[in-house]
Amino acid sequence: MAGHPFKRASLLFANFFLIMLAYYQIKPASRSLFIGQLGADRLPYVWIGTALFLGLIIGGYHRLVGRYSRLRLVLGSCVLSMMMLVGFRALLTTDSAAAALAFYVFVDIFGVVLVEQFWSLTNTLYSSEQGKRWYGFLGTGGVLGGLLGAAAAMVILKHTSLTTPDLLLVAVAILGLVVTVNLALARYGVFEAAANPRHTEPPAPRQLLRDRYLMLVGATVLLAQVAEPLVEYGFMTMVELNYTELDARTAFISWLFSTMGLVSILVNLAITPVVHRYLGVVAGLMTQPLLLFFCTFGFILSPTLVFGSAMKVSDRGLSYSINRASKELLYIPIHPHLSYRAKAWIDMFGYRVFKVLGAVLILLLTGWLPVDAGLVGLGWLTMSVCVLWLVTVSYLAREYRGLCPRPASA
Repeated sequence: MAGHPFKRASLLFANFFLIMLAYYQIKPASRSLFIGQLGADRLPYVWIGTALFLGLIIGGYHRLVGRYSRLRLVLGSCVLSMMMLVGFRALLTTDSAAAALAFYVFVDIFGVVLVEQFWSLTNTLYSSEQGKRWYGFLGTGGVLGGLLGAAAAMVILKHTSLTTPDLLLVAVAILGLVVTVNLALARYGVFEAAANPRHTEPPAPRQLLRDRYLMLVGATVLLAQVAEPLVEYGFMTMVELNYTELDARTAFISWLFSTMGLVSILVNLAITPVVHRYLGVVAGLMTQPLLLFFCTFGFILSPTLVFGSAMKVSDRGLSYSINRASKELLYIPIHPHLSYRAKAWIDMFGYRVFKVLGAVLILLLTGWLPVDAGLVGLGWLTMSVCVLWLVTVSYLAREYRGLCPRPASA
């Protein structure tokens, strides 16, 4: 398989495509069900709860990483997710706020775990130069899956007799295909190649906190997670105000997610390779906070669903395209074992901790403090986070240039 880079990349493309295809069947459903049962103003509380729950399970996940092969972890995650989706489908037939809350938390964890597993595998298979060549292609598989998954959910709800809870069973069928693709990857030796890193020196555990480069990578990645709930809160509040019926609300959210996917694909195909080749990885990391800054300013001037949607697309559309490809390239110069552990903490735990920070800031500015800053105040806060984000990336640029290896033939 090592001698057939396109075959390997094609299977990885298909794997990521199917993961996101399944995820975007259930993600719009989870948001719509939560708003209908609990309201957008409860979102900060569930983000805090999700982070606490991940904090409880991440230690057990690390023990599983050390005990079982990556193939078993991936297959086990898929099978467990399929079983839970079937269970949630039964629970969601009733108007249960507890079921809607639990399902929202599950969907968030589902996305984090399966995507982190995919990129952790991928980062052990490519060098920095190979990553620059292939990561845009692999990332396009994910955003294409998200686009078609959300579009399919919208079509299913509008043109069939299926309802929002039925989307969970569609995701179960897709996850069955994910299992099949991963078995094909195993057959071609991809998981065996990932188990033999290019370097042999073992990383010290304390490097995760003492390594300046890793700390800057983490800060850059996690500042995006402070901004994300601020954007999500504004967008979902606008959705709640404009849509009151469950399936119509789910269909609109699905449409918006498919639009994000289209933007991501266009960026991956037309912008990401050019930026990485001529301006570098750091320029790719600056694209998202810059565009989000200006879209948020538009929302401040006119806090409507249109500008709320623009913020959402600029944030997540670029997060799933140029920012994701740029972020993953940051991990390649690091020792694979250290990279795998660092990503697990950043992508699975750090994401949620910083999302808690964003959630707490929302609660402070909209209810806990004597003065209610409202959505406009949250917009100014989002712009401030974007500025800090850009400053952190500029510091990271120096460290990355020092670590990045010389160009080598792919």
